[in-house]
Amino acid sequence: MVEKTGRRFDGARPADYTILIYYTIPPAGKKVQRDFPRSAGQEGREETVATILLVDDDASMRLLTTARLKHQFTVIPARDGVEALEVLARQPADLIIADVMMPRMDGYTLVKTLRERGDQIPVLLLTAKQSFEDKREGFSSGIDDYMTKPVNYEELVWRLNALLRRSRIASERRIVVGPVVLDSSTYTVTREGEALELPKKEFELLYRLLSYPGQIFTRNQLLDGIWGYASESGEDTVKTHISRLRNKLRHIPEFRIVTIKGLGYKAEITKGETP
Repeated sequence: MVEKTGRRFDGARPADYTILIYYTIPPAGKKVQRDFPRSAGQEGREETVATILLVDDDASMRLLTTARLKHQFTVIPARDGVEALEVLARQPADLIIADVMMPRMDGYTLVKTLRERGDQIPVLLLTAKQSFEDKREGFSSGIDDYMTKPVNYEELVWRLNALLRRSRIASERRIVVGPVVLDSSTYTVTREGEALELPKKEFELLYRLLSYPGQIFTRNQLLDGIWGYASESGEDTVKTHISRLRNKLRHIPEFRIVTIKGLGYKAEITKGETP
């Protein structure tokens, strides 16, 4: 199998520095050349377009959704769960959008089938079923996200990009912000060849924040997610680690950790200017 390295771009980030998630995928997507916003001296980068498997028995819905997504993704249509499994046997995909009510195999059964055979491909259910019980059944089957019709396609694209980013972070465990690389295999932060090795908890704290730039995490969320629910450490532990990170990373202008008074912390991507 030939492996291809790709990188995705979020246009909402500042123009000079964009988080790039490096990942290895089978030959699912097609390569295109894009002129990304870049700093002086940088060249355009090659991007691998994510492949979306769209599973819906409604032909008009398949056509409309494909038309709205085809400018950002490669879309492969399937009419039900059985056909979706047949498609996946022939070619890989990066993410599945599936309806629930379909002939031969519904969306819930499709997801359960995938999970039972160990396939962790991200799945978003896109359905008219809106009750709490429907959503509970969906998440119990192993889906990653749930969205109801009628579709807001701008929101759908946001959700797809978020799912793809999380999937690639989980599989590759490396984040790039401009010239800065966070590598979880070595707990290092490297900028232009200079590597800084961090203690495990400090690295995990920074990695968590940069995995979701702009998202606010409370101290309790960070404490439970990194130190564990059974930990006897308190919120001061988080404050201490944040302070240490800020001191160690003060020479890195591409991002910063921001305190949200009364709430917690978030990572903020900057344009690379030294404060």
